[in-house]
This record gives sequence, C-alpha cells and structure tokens, in this order.
Amino acid sequence: MKKIALVCQRYGLEVNGGAELLCRLFAEKLAGRYEVEVLTTCAVDYMTWANEYAPGETRINGVKVKRFAVKKQRDVRRFNKLSEKLFLSAAHTMAQERKWIDEQGPYCPELVAYIEKHHLEYRCVLFMTYLYYLSAMCLPKGMRNAVLIPTAHNEKPIYLAHYRDVFENAKGLIYNTYEEQEFVEKIFYTGGIPCVMAGCGIEIPPLPKAATAESLYGLHTYLVYAGRIDESKGCGLLFAYFQEYKKRNPGDLKLVLLGKPMMNIPDDPDIISLGFVSEEHKFVVMRDSVALVLASEYESLSIVVLESMALGRPVLVNGGCDVLRGHCVRSNAGLYFRCYYEFEGALRYLFSHPIEYDEMCKNAVRYVTANYRWEDIVERISELIETVGQCR
Repeated sequence: MKKIALVCQRYGLEVNGGAELLCRLFAEKLAGRYEVEVLTTCAVDYMTWANEYAPGETRINGVKVKRFAVKKQRDVRRFNKLSEKLFLSAAHTMAQERKWIDEQGPYCPELVAYIEKHHLEYRCVLFMTYLYYLSAMCLPKGMRNAVLIPTAHNEKPIYLAHYRDVFENAKGLIYNTYEEQEFVEKIFYTGGIPCVMAGCGIEIPPLPKAATAESLYGLHTYLVYAGRIDESKGCGLLFAYFQEYKKRNPGDLKLVLLGKPMMNIPDDPDIISLGFVSEEHKFVVMRDSVALVLASEYESLSIVVLESMALGRPVLVNGGCDVLRGHCVRSNAGLYFRCYYEFEGALRYLFSHPIEYDEMCKNAVRYVTANYRWEDIVERISELIETVGQCR
C-alpha cells in the first residue's frame, strides 16, 4: 500500500479538540486505502504543550503514530502579552511574526526536520490546521507533496504575512465547508491549487432504547452544549444569554454542558456541567435535548453540530460564524442569532412552533445523510492524494 503521513500538533484518544479529532478520523478512515503514519508531538494540553506521551512509535486504533518531544512549554502569560503587542501593531516585522509562531507552538524543530528529510517517502503529507508551528514551519519549504487541511476561519493570526507562504505553498487543499473555501480564496492566491471539499463523516452508533437523559442524569427539558468549555468557544456569551433568557422566561429549561471546563462555570442551578461522558452517553444527551446550542464565532466545520443534526435535533448557533450560519441555511434545520434578542426569539420559536420544529428535526437528518458520508469523503480525499502524489 502507498504510504501517507498526517501531521498534527496533538494526537490521541485523550486529546480534546475538533481539529485533532478530525485528524484521527481521517487517519483511521484512510487506513483502509493507504499505509498511514501520524507525525505528532508528545503534548496533550494545547495551552502549555507539556510532554505527556512518551516519544517514539505507538499504535492507536491500528494507525502508526510517531511522537516527537516538544522542546519548550508555552508560557501562556508571556504568549498573551506577545500576541497583544503583535496584533496591535501593523508595523511589526517578519522576525516578530516568527517569534510569535515559535511561542504559539508546539515548538518541535526535531519533527520539522524529520518531515523535511523524509517527506518524499510518502505519497502525500497532509498537514492538519494552518495555525500551529508544524504547518507554519513546514509548508513554506515548498514540499512537492504537501496538502493543507487549513480549518481556517476569520481570526487575527490568519492575516499575518507569514501565512501567505503557508497557504500558497500547499500543493493541495482540503476544505471542510464552502464558507471556509470562499474565505481562504479572498485572502490568498490559492485558485490554481487542487482542492476538494471533505468535512467529516458522521456515524452515530445504535443507542440502547432503555438509555435516556432522564434515566442517566435526571434531565428533562434542556439545551445541550458539547465541546471545550472555553471563552474562545463563546461559552461566556452563552452563559450570559441563557441566564438572561431564564430571567425573562421563567421555567424548567436547563443548559447542560458536556466537555472539559477551561473557564469558570456560573454557580447556577439551571446550568448543569456533566464534564466528560462516554460517547454513548453524549449521544443520548444530545438526542434527548431540545436543541444543541453553540455560541462560537470561530468554527470551520463543527462536528458536534453535525452530530446533533444526525440525531434529529436542530441547532441554535452564532450567526456571526459564516460556517455555522451556512449549515442552518442549507439544512433548514437550525436557527442563528447575532444578539441576545435574536437568541431569545429563536428559543421561543422552537417552543411555540411544534410542527415546524418536527420538520427541522427531519431536515437535520436529511442534511447529514446527503452531505457527510465517510465513503464519499474518503473517495474525494484519495483523489486529491493521487493528484498531488503524481507531482512528487
């Protein structure tokens, strides 16, 4: 079988992150067609990049993983100060950008050197996310078989001059959504680079009929949020909007959180944090909810939105995110908000329009079934790999 490599900043069953999960799914699904190796670091925590795994080779779900040690942990306070200084000044230098990328991490020059030396041993080398040190250092080297999976969205770093070399030196691009492709093509000269639309296949395992959110956790009427509980995911805004909604609309509605807290959660009996739960329990809680809610402005796909739809539940999302708004418009299975009053209006609509709500639930399943099947996604990615691999 032909060899391919996927490069990702973190990789493992314990790693919590959308891009990292997508990388693992790509690796496992492509392993049926290629001899797949994952090249990654020993880090688990994206805040510090502390080495927690042992360096060397291992296997995860049948996929070979090669780990390299991060050479320095990230000092979050120093990095935040550096970021503030860099993004406040349009007159910064390329050297300052490079220093920021080093500090962003995970700083792993040994892995960069390994990729530079061995990349032609692979049919293709696929880099997950544009942002972090590994992609930022490798792609500008002009490797003839480098494919970028950018997971790009409108954020300050993408406008740094250094990232022009990252995007424009890719020999292939894998996008998650049409909104992401449109955004990238507005900023960079990528029109002549072969590309495909992938996204993520959504597979919901059979759930035991006896398992319900009520039997497992005593939950009844609730919204669910699934993912990292973090300011960067809009959770602060979500908490504020939900608490205001409850003041103005008293009732039994709860907000249930699934995921690792990276910020303080309000001490509020209507906000229930379950922490990490099993995949089966996650899907049961999502299935039995009124809707999944996501206030993040920065998403390049959102697997949990698609999972919610696959389970027949509509979504309520931040309309400031083009990708999330696009899911709602194309599926007719979600509502979006740009301010508190739209958030309140959307919730009231879900509760007061049962016929339309039922239709949204059906539309949600149709949307995922039509657009997010692994068989189709693997075929499209494989075609791009073969196209780029011929140019080595």
